[in-house]
Amino acid sequence: MKKIAFVLSLALSATIAVAGANAGTGKATALMVKELPDFPGKDGMVEVVDFAPGEVSQPHRHNADLFVYVLEGTIVTQVKGEAPKSLKAGDVFYESPTDVHVVSRNASATKPAKLLVFYVKDKGSPPTVLVQHDHE
Repeated sequence: MKKIAFVLSLALSATIAVAGANAGTGKATALMVKELPDFPGKDGMVEVVDFAPGEVSQPHRHNADLFVYVLEGTIVTQVKGEAPKSLKAGDVFYESPTDVHVVSRNASATKPAKLLVFYVKDKGSPPTVLVQHDHE
């Protein structure tokens, strides 16, 4: 029973942390947070990120290795030093902990977009951090 309460507490804490950390980066809903026993000090986290029509996120980076699957819609994404990419439902991309995500937006002004995100992150660290972006 204590273990279940602990897991539920972790999930709730992660949901609150993600909601606060993702201000300006789409509406994030944590689905699962799990300590990874084969990777001491690391958590696996799965979330869904919803982008409203025309929504644009603020520049940010992640304290994680990030694997992203576009569930619906089309997004435009760009990490610093790379060209922007337009990704549609069924496409995937990766971001490292050192990547700065300078562009992340819903390409449609009329339809929502949705991402499924899997993080491998340091235990207890916020998954997303807003950053100042110097225009190139």
